[in-house]
Amino acid sequence: MSYIKEHQFSLSKAGYTDGLGLDLDKISDSDLRELWLETVKNGMHGLCFSIYEDGQSPGDIISKEQVKRRMQIIKPYTQWVRSFSCIEGNEHVPVVAKELGMKTLVGAWLGSDLELNAKEIDGLIQLAKEGYVDIAAVGNEVMYRGDLTEEQLLEYIHKVKDALPDVTVGYVDAYYEFSHRPNITNACDVILSNCYPYWEGCPIEYSLNHMQQMYGQATDAGQGKKVIITETGWPSQGEGLKGAQPSAANAMKYFIDTQVWSQKNNIEVFYFSSFDEAWKIGDEGDVGAYWGLWDKDGKLKF
Repeated sequence: MSYIKEHQFSLSKAGYTDGLGLDLDKISDSDLRELWLETVKNGMHGLCFSIYEDGQSPGDIISKEQVKRRMQIIKPYTQWVRSFSCIEGNEHVPVVAKELGMKTLVGAWLGSDLELNAKEIDGLIQLAKEGYVDIAAVGNEVMYRGDLTEEQLLEYIHKVKDALPDVTVGYVDAYYEFSHRPNITNACDVILSNCYPYWEGCPIEYSLNHMQQMYGQATDAGQGKKVIITETGWPSQGEGLKGAQPSAANAMKYFIDTQVWSQKNNIEVFYFSSFDEAWKIGDEGDVGAYWGLWDKDGKLKF
């Protein structure tokens, strides 16, 4: 909160409003970079952890040393870390985070491979029983991708809840899925909502307002349950999507807008993402490689 007061002048000079965020027409490129750097250095609630370096992708086994190297870069800037899997080296993420005094949102990655799912669920339960999990996320966008039925997902959620009665358990998906699937929403202790104006083709000028509406829809669906934004972000380069255009300026604006809004309103956000990861090009096109606050070599981008 002190940061917001301290930099209120900078924000007002840049035409900041609570609904639309910064006005890029009212701030120079150098002032924008300075404000972005101040915002990063002020710290954030949470970051999604990018585990893979150049040439690596899901399926590769990642060492604890690599996790530690990357975690030490982001540690000064975030209180929480989010991981996406509990196998193939991803299990080191919450362990290293705890060793460094951070809190953890730990995900079991679920897909159509039931054998792998079993390993993920067992890994999540084991990590939680050893004290490495503050919030357990059972699956990420499984309903959105259509990898499992609702009944299958609910079985996994209940299995984890039964095994971990003292741990907060949720499921991560796009914000609107919680409105469409009340049974899943009811099974969650907390609503873990992904909010991406970019992937809905929203122009940067309206992105903050659109994210606020997404958060509002998830909040309505939760009917009093806490809502955490588990992913939101904006890419810094690549090919655009409808009205949404990747650029350094847009990525900086979106990050600043998100942090100021969430801090003012005490909303917990895990920003996506910590580092650029080249493997994501396969799933998302060239834009997939440029969601990080740090580049692929671990240098702050702007």
